[in-house]
Amino acid sequence: MIQNPFFPEIHGNFGFGCMRLPMQDGKVNYNEFCRMADAFIASGLNYFDTAHGYIGGQSETTIRDCVAKRFDRCKFLLTDKLTTPYFNKEEDIRPFFENQLKWCGVEYFDFYLMHAQDRNNYQKYKRCRAYETALELKKEGKIRHFGISFHDKAEVLDMILTEHPEIEIVQIQFNYVDYEDASVESRKVYEVCEKHGKPVIVMEPVKGGSLVNLPDEADKILRELNGGSNASYALRFAASFPNMAMVLSGMSNMEQMQDNLSAMADFHPLNDQEMEAVRKVCDIFHSLNLVPCTGCRYCVEENECPKGIRIPDMFSSLNAHEAFHNWNTGYYYNNVITGEGHGKASACIRCGKCEKVCPQHLPIRELLKKVAATFEG
Repeated sequence: MIQNPFFPEIHGNFGFGCMRLPMQDGKVNYNEFCRMADAFIASGLNYFDTAHGYIGGQSETTIRDCVAKRFDRCKFLLTDKLTTPYFNKEEDIRPFFENQLKWCGVEYFDFYLMHAQDRNNYQKYKRCRAYETALELKKEGKIRHFGISFHDKAEVLDMILTEHPEIEIVQIQFNYVDYEDASVESRKVYEVCEKHGKPVIVMEPVKGGSLVNLPDEADKILRELNGGSNASYALRFAASFPNMAMVLSGMSNMEQMQDNLSAMADFHPLNDQEMEAVRKVCDIFHSLNLVPCTGCRYCVEENECPKGIRIPDMFSSLNAHEAFHNWNTGYYYNNVITGEGHGKASACIRCGKCEKVCPQHLPIRELLKKVAATFEG
């Protein structure tokens, strides 16, 4: 296993992202997650990432019950985040933070991030002195390292890092499809981190699963390499850049865990042939004009659409329709709208709440029109 060049307490360069976990009947499947956590730690890795909004609050308490209660604290590192829906003034931050420690079953966080920073919510963090409060908690020993997660253009990150040189690490969305994407600017954002000397944590390396289930033409390109899985190429692409401290992956079953460990426990950067194949896959993706939704579910879990529209699932159905042209994609859409309180895409009242919390800054209201035209026409 490689030695982490930025933080010696981190083992390797691969982390367990706990935004997506094994589920059963709407609850985290503890037995499966325990098996996965055991395998992860047994491999020599130790970095877990969570936030209070993940899985409606279940992520933190699952870590408490399946990791913190079962392993000595020295066996794992834990990152949590301060997320904007859970505070409105400076006085709210400490009580929320103390609750997070309780929910996670720990006495300190190894890393604590200001969550999903962009040009808009950054002003709220400034107004509420969130950065200053987090640094006070660091002085008290309740936070070991202070950083941010980020979803905006490179110029905004440059402004934040200039104003806050005390930031130790930056978590960004980075994958081969978004690398040159004009809306995400993965490459430019990464280069800003390099400019300021900040190591990087990668989120969404497989773009919410989009780089696993590839269109046939793209899948064929990677299969011809006779190497690893589609996910392994995406993970290794993200980890191949020199300023990457950590690549996170959200895993929902043991099969995904084992596949990811096989790619990252003995990590090797992509070679020239593999990098060229990835570029070809990227070109195919861009030609399809798919909705770049990562399935983070902020639009439905933190904001609660007043019409119960399951927005990420609808975009997944639309992308499957565009990429694969399967005859049964309409059935998947019908599954999305089945159930009490689940609205059709055409039920959107255009309130815009979803767009305000979307890390990808998607024009969700307009895209729902396309969903409705595709499946309800």
